Amino acid sequence: MNADITGYWQANIRLVSILLVIWFVVSYGFGIILADPLNAIKIGGVGLGFWFAQQGSIYTFVVLVFFYAWRMNSLDREFNVQED
Repeated sequence: MNADITGYWQANIRLVSILLVIWFVVSYGFGIILADPLNAIKIGGVGLGFWFAQQGSIYTFVVLVFFYAWRMNSLDREFNVQED
């Protein structure tokens, strides 16, 4: 039983770590570090770097939250710790 709990939390922490890295790359990388090169690409008259800083990181965060919830439901079923 203890091995199952350890595996469950390892999978959970791995998932959270991956999602945080994605969010960091999108919000900090695209919105701040790569903003100038991305601003050469225009979408609706606005630079892509500016869009990522203002909207893209928020949209990415919302998608990551829904993906996390979906994936955690799968992990809960896999490790038999789901809510009934």
